[in-house]
Amino acid sequence: MRKLGIIGVGHVGAEVAFSVVTQGICDEIVLIDKNQEKAESEAIELRDMASLTAFHTTIHTQDYNELRTADVIVIAVGQSDLLHEDRMEELKATSKIIKEIVPKIVASGFKGIIINITNPCDVITMMIQAESGFPKDRVFGTGTSLDTARMKRVVGEALAINPKSVDGYVLGEHGESQFIAWSTVNVAGTAIQSLPEAKDFDLPALKDSVRGGGWKILLGKGWTSFGIATIAAKLTAAVFNDARQVFPLSVYDEALDVYIGKPALLGKEGIIHSVAMHLKESETAALEASAQVISAAYQTVK
Repeated sequence: MRKLGIIGVGHVGAEVAFSVVTQGICDEIVLIDKNQEKAESEAIELRDMASLTAFHTTIHTQDYNELRTADVIVIAVGQSDLLHEDRMEELKATSKIIKEIVPKIVASGFKGIIINITNPCDVITMMIQAESGFPKDRVFGTGTSLDTARMKRVVGEALAINPKSVDGYVLGEHGESQFIAWSTVNVAGTAIQSLPEAKDFDLPALKDSVRGGGWKILLGKGWTSFGIATIAAKLTAAVFNDARQVFPLSVYDEALDVYIGKPALLGKEGIIHSVAMHLKESETAALEASAQVISAAYQTVK
């Protein structure tokens, strides 16, 4: 039985639940939220879908004890009523919530894998690992997965091709200090700088489009949810299926001594290992600078 816990059932957590139920990714879900009525309402609506979906999923609510037998927990807590252009502005509030819920997770006897969505993603993931004492390979964040997906959209639109045909990574903080590692970006194995149709690209402008993508969505609808929920569902499935697939995740970097967005191999036991990258000197410097931003923020709440 594949069992998933989702802590925080706001816009994102609810979308994660919807995604895993409709895709048949797990057999049981535990929904937990500070707003009991919200969690129970989401559970009822998911149960209402039972006769319409191709898969059956059992839904539990508001019971941390149910997490003892869960394989994966997705943490998606936050303050959806506040708009923050810089995700670091959320740290004071979200760090306080994390310090409340992690002891409950530990007390439940949970021994599985934690996937963090809560912002600022890298700092909060680092805090979850420290507060829980769980092995670093069993705690990771969605990192720059969403930023990388946005990069593929932006580059795909600029080239008038399907974003699935674009490879490469956004690295560093899931926030203001992130950067596109242009040396990794390619189409069909051809570096983007070598493509004739990309010779006039304004790379800094493309970077700004990627970095500002989330803010534009926030201004329009008040929150972001579809992209990050799809990523969380995909990562959950990768764990359950032992996919051994590479994703740009917030993982612990021993040399930098922080959780930071970089490619990592993911399987049923969590992070198998980070993937070595051959970055340009300027990109290595950008990664180190981003690590310093994350580390400085963590020092304020540890």
